[in-house]
Amino acid sequence: MTIPLFVLVGPTAVGKTQLAIDLALHGRKPGDPAGEVISGDSMQVYRGMDIGTAKPTPAERRGVPHHLIDVLEPTEEFSVAKFQEMVLRAAMDIHARGRLPMLVGGTGLYVRAVVDNYAFPPEQADWGLRARLMEEARREGSEALHVRLAQADPAAAARIHPRDTRRIVRALEVASVAGRPISQDIELTAARPSLYDPLMVGLDMERAALYGRIETRVDRMVEGGLVEEVARLSGGRGFGRTAGQALGYREVLGHLEGRATRPEAVGELKRDTRRFAKRQLTWFRHDSRVVWFAAPVRGADSPEYGHLVEGIVSLIAQKWKWVYN
Repeated sequence: MTIPLFVLVGPTAVGKTQLAIDLALHGRKPGDPAGEVISGDSMQVYRGMDIGTAKPTPAERRGVPHHLIDVLEPTEEFSVAKFQEMVLRAAMDIHARGRLPMLVGGTGLYVRAVVDNYAFPPEQADWGLRARLMEEARREGSEALHVRLAQADPAAAARIHPRDTRRIVRALEVASVAGRPISQDIELTAARPSLYDPLMVGLDMERAALYGRIETRVDRMVEGGLVEEVARLSGGRGFGRTAGQALGYREVLGHLEGRATRPEAVGELKRDTRRFAKRQLTWFRHDSRVVWFAAPVRGADSPEYGHLVEGIVSLIAQKWKWVYN
């Protein structure tokens, strides 16, 4: 039997976190939400990385349980395969208690790996090779690596966008370390049944308004102590390879290590966040299962927001009548 799974995706800063909580609490008594949130953000798993990941505070969660938040130290490595396993455990537990698992986030590969039950081989990594390939991509462009991938694994190159640096690097790494094309995993995934019965909803916003929200969010993060948070974490046990690449943390680390002034780091973070939002939309737009809704520019206080909530509630109720009983 497949597990019901509501999936809410979209670009960063579009308003997914509050919307998910409002959906979970719609028509319910306090303390008895219809659903529980599973974070689909690959960096909210880390303790202490709060401001830069826009992690909802306990007050903002309003009694709705959140899973896969604060489960690892920043020094620990994390992978999409581990994420996949942790989501399955959380979703089974939530569903067993009569609530709807709600996967909420914008890390495209992680969300897809869950919904489509991606097949992963035993973890094999060559961090030195990965670092060299990432540096080569920065120096020569991801397209140059994509040409190399097309020679090593044509099937994978046909599926991976020439600007998707991380997936290109990973495919080249697998070809080198494991001695086999990563496309074999893709073929195996296609033959595996999904473990879930998903309803996928996407949240989008007019581009200028979204970028304005990103600018405001970054400014608030900095005012709220982002630089101090990164300094505190880096001055303690430090960051592992995964956490150290988190958006917001790598830019601020550059400032703390003297490679950029504070205004330069903030400008880089705004630019990188805009680019990240664009990549998120590109990824999710390719999935025909996603039902898209427009997020109101004026936010949760506008009448449009109420219509948005009601529209998504209607979709959920049509698919799973028991959710809002």
